[in-house]
Amino acid sequence: MDQQLLSKTFVELADNLVADFDLVDFLCLLTDRCVGMLGVSAVGVLLADRNGELRVMAASGEQVRLLELFELQNDEGPCLECFRTGALISVPDVTTEIHRWPRFAAQAHHGGFAAVQAVPMRLRDEVVGALNLFRSDAGPFDPAGTLVAQALADVATISLVQQRATHHSTILNEQLQTALISRVLIEQAKGKLAERLDIDMEQAFSALRAYARAHNRRLSDLARTFTDGTEPLNGLIV
Repeated sequence: MDQQLLSKTFVELADNLVADFDLVDFLCLLTDRCVGMLGVSAVGVLLADRNGELRVMAASGEQVRLLELFELQNDEGPCLECFRTGALISVPDVTTEIHRWPRFAAQAHHGGFAAVQAVPMRLRDEVVGALNLFRSDAGPFDPAGTLVAQALADVATISLVQQRATHHSTILNEQLQTALISRVLIEQAKGKLAERLDIDMEQAFSALRAYARAHNRRLSDLARTFTDGTEPLNGLIV
């Protein structure tokens, strides 16, 4: 594991312990760093909204985003079980779990994912979501990597609830609701840009995110102005 990248990641996540930060971009950073450090193929993040319903808030790629949506729509899979039990779920080979999660196991295998690990995101005794790691090859997950994944999930959860605040649950709900609205805007912007430039959704998201960072803009604000036509994104590079 790249120790320098690991240290940098914890610093980057801790830097978001402020009153106002871009939650969607923050979670995308988390998924990117997990892929880069933990030897996994893809990463997704599910968070509960104010009604306790899980939502896909970030994914390292379009394939895993669709698999996470499939899991929620069919109400079965390791990520849902992790959220409901608050326990780590490790599946070295999804084909062995066909009786446990028949639709998820088949869909994961079809999508090229052979192993999955779901790590709980906890606020004290309350589980607020799950950090989900997917691998294209079967086999057990590295115990040291699992510890790092849990540590990253814990730091991310602290950032989500702004540890210094008094009313953690209220703030968390407000942040998640704002992030859900932002996620819808970003998906709309992705679709519009993908159609305009004849590129796939993953490329469109990468381009939007890079443009936002290059111009010191919040990703959700950029998505809103691009979608409503007030910002043409001149100079955007794919």
